[in-house]
Amino acid sequence: MNYEHGLIILFAFILDLIIGDPHWLPHPVRWIGRLIEALENTFRKTAIPLKLSGVLLVVCVIVSVLSLSFVLIKFAYSLNYFLGISVSIIIVYASISPRNLYDESMNIYRALKKGDLESARRCLSMLVGRDTNKLSESEVIRASVETIAENSVDAVISPLFYALIGGAPLAIAYRAVNTMDSMVGYKNNMYIDFGWAAARFDDIANYMPARISALLIPLSALICGKDCPGSLKIALRDGKKNPSPNSGIPEAAVAGALGIRLGGVNYYSGVPSHKPFIGDGSLELSNRHIKEANCLMLITSVFMVLICYAIVYISDII
Repeated sequence: MNYEHGLIILFAFILDLIIGDPHWLPHPVRWIGRLIEALENTFRKTAIPLKLSGVLLVVCVIVSVLSLSFVLIKFAYSLNYFLGISVSIIIVYASISPRNLYDESMNIYRALKKGDLESARRCLSMLVGRDTNKLSESEVIRASVETIAENSVDAVISPLFYALIGGAPLAIAYRAVNTMDSMVGYKNNMYIDFGWAAARFDDIANYMPARISALLIPLSALICGKDCPGSLKIALRDGKKNPSPNSGIPEAAVAGALGIRLGGVNYYSGVPSHKPFIGDGSLELSNRHIKEANCLMLITSVFMVLICYAIVYISDII
């Protein structure tokens, strides 16, 4: 690691906070999504067993994204040193999305504040895979807080973690893994076999970052004026209740920090999915919990950037 490695992470984060993910801007994650879709269509037309096809999908996408990003960065550096740094910053920026997560979830908050539940449901559908068209106001708030908590890992801590250990190529490769999981990692009839490898690989990729969140979210709770000890307590007590080995940890930490209960029944294409309850639920869910969850997410993001920068700085002077 060297000093420029830390600057790349820092400036990528600042860039995301400034411009977010405007829909008019071409975004590598959208291209990755099209690649996944094209490969899925291709593999499904072959005689290869679905489980093996899913493994091949993961390998093809990761190798393609890693190779292309590595070659692009090397080429940029060969032309100009600062161009190489700029390309690296842009790739790491494309791998994280705290600003977009904040903006999309605050659209839900504003719709609920106006009493427009239908608009809030539509905004929520942009963030989650569950059915949203019949959710009550309380269920919309719960889903919003859960996705903010889970994506504090998926959209911030994990890509920054991989940017730290492997630079921009590994950061965008992680985002490719996460995108595959969001597109094919379902446990329904269509994807139970084809999406198995993507889901398992995503579990592996998020294992360490999710556990980092169990430390950073309680620290963020301290800054946000929330329950730091409660956050750590619920993260340790309820973090493993979720069927996912990772998503329950940040959800539990946020639930403990805000003094709320998460989990319950979600519907996916009309099929109920029962998730265990997380947290003590001493407070009734209200609209303000979306803002408070975003406060935790943003401060957690800052902590992660500072940790990455400190590790790079210390390793550079040792």
